[in-house]
Amino acid sequence: MATNHPALRQTDHRPWPLPDAKWIWRQQWDNLLFLHWPIEVSEIRGLIPEQLEIDTFDGMAWLAVVPFDMKGVTKRGWPAPKLFCDFPEINVRTYVKIGGKPGVWFFSLDITNALGVWVARTFFNLPYYKAKIDVVVSDKEISYYHERSGKRFDATYSPGEPAIFEPDSFETWSTERYSLYSQSKSGTLFRGEVQHPKWPLQHAELTILGNTLLDEFKVGERHPSVLFSKSLDVVVYPLERL
Repeated sequence: MATNHPALRQTDHRPWPLPDAKWIWRQQWDNLLFLHWPIEVSEIRGLIPEQLEIDTFDGMAWLAVVPFDMKGVTKRGWPAPKLFCDFPEINVRTYVKIGGKPGVWFFSLDITNALGVWVARTFFNLPYYKAKIDVVVSDKEISYYHERSGKRFDATYSPGEPAIFEPDSFETWSTERYSLYSQSKSGTLFRGEVQHPKWPLQHAELTILGNTLLDEFKVGERHPSVLFSKSLDVVVYPLERL
């Protein structure tokens, strides 16, 4: 097994083998939060390519809001100067599958880095946007403020006890995913494989001061699980045309 990156030191938890290709991007996800809301499949079916099946749990599709810090984002073998390669991100996503591989479909990904927006849109066909984001990390809590074109997410959260879940739990279903899906402007569908160790999750206390990221969606009550992960090493593989 290849061990040339910390993300590859644990692979036996993966639902399918690593890709044959070499990974091409590396990054680290810090102080990440998972928040989830249920939504009827019919409400988002028209927003997702018809080739992709919307993945459900308890008969519902789910939208996630995921704020975190991206660190060391760079191509394999390249340096990672903090000015260009470290920045906060917040994304809105749902869950899909095709060909036996469950993954993630992004409705938006907001960052402060204009270069990162161009790279992600150009090479991964992902809907990245430049936004204002301020993150303050203290010993006890993270304060996260995001704003873009009338959309806002303002919250504080504090990590707590380690969280371990059964394989058939909602928490495992929603977090343990090792592919993302995207579509080019021409309509071509792609899958991008990712690899990281099994999520080191913690329960978290949360106070939401404002959240308009989901105002365009008819969501239900937020899932009671609030999950936090301190840090995770990640590698990304080349996009595969489907």
